[in-house]
Amino acid sequence: MTRPGDQISGFGLGLRPQHFSDVLAAPPPAGGGDGAGVDWFEVISENFMAVGGRPMANLMAVRERYPMAMHGVSLSIGGPDPLDRDYLLSLKDLADRIEPAVISDHLCWTGAHGINLHDLLPLPLTEETLDHVAARVREVQDVLGRRIALENASTYVTFTADSLTEWDFLTELTRRADCDLLLDVNNIYVSAFNHGFDAEAYLAGVPAERVKQVHLAGHENNGDHIVDTHNAPVADAVWELYRKAVRHLGPVPTMIERDADIPPFAELVDELAMARRLAAEATGGAAA
Repeated sequence: MTRPGDQISGFGLGLRPQHFSDVLAAPPPAGGGDGAGVDWFEVISENFMAVGGRPMANLMAVRERYPMAMHGVSLSIGGPDPLDRDYLLSLKDLADRIEPAVISDHLCWTGAHGINLHDLLPLPLTEETLDHVAARVREVQDVLGRRIALENASTYVTFTADSLTEWDFLTELTRRADCDLLLDVNNIYVSAFNHGFDAEAYLAGVPAERVKQVHLAGHENNGDHIVDTHNAPVADAVWELYRKAVRHLGPVPTMIERDADIPPFAELVDELAMARRLAAEATGGAAA
C-alpha cells in the first residue's frame, strides 16, 4: 500500500465517483511526479466523513494505490459560530483512516446560527478577522494533531473595512497560526479580474515555503466579472499565471479540479499533462 503519510508530489486530480473504475484500471503511479498520468488524488472531505459501505470501499481501493489529500468545504474557519466539534472529530476520523498528505479547507465562512449556506463567503480583511481566524485555525490543528492548509477562495465583493491585501492577510495568518497554504491559481486570477488587483503581486507576496499544494480549475468569463465554476478546462490566462506561480514557488504539487460537466477521465489526464509540461518548463525540469 502507498503510505498515506508520505508527501504528495507531482500532479493530481480531484477524485470523482464516475472515475473510480478508470482510476483502478490505470497503471499505478510511477512516483516522483516525473512520469505521466496521475500521481495522487484529492477527495472532498465531506463526501467521505461518517460514510461506510461501497463509497468507503471504493475510496480505500484507490487509497491502496495512490497518495491522497483531503479538501473540505464546510469548516467555516472564519464564521461567527463556535467550531463544530462533531465535524472536527469526524474529519479527524477520516484523516486517521486514509492518512492524507494534506488536509485543507477555504479561507471563508459558510454560514451562521447553525445554518450552512453551502457557499464560500468572503471575509473582511482586517486585524480583527485575522485574530479571529488565527485562533480558530490553532483550535482545529489542536484537534487534528497536525497543520492544515487554507485555500484562497474566489471572491466577488470586498469590504469597505478591508485594511490588508489578501496576500498580506494569508502571510500573517500562516505566521500567527503556524498553518500552511493551498494556493488556487484560478481563484487568484478570478479575484484579480473582479477587483482589479495585480495577480502577480499576489504571487510575489505569498510565502512560498508555506504553499503545500496548488489548485487549477476552469471559470466562466462574463465580460465584466468572472465566476469560478469548475465546469470547464483551465483557461489560457490561468495557465500563464500558473507558469509564473511555479517560477515563484518552485515545484509544488499541483492538481486540477472539475466539479461539473465532468469529462471522461482520459480528458482530465490529458489536461493534467499540460500542467506537468508548464511546470517542467518553468523549473527546468525539477519534480514537484
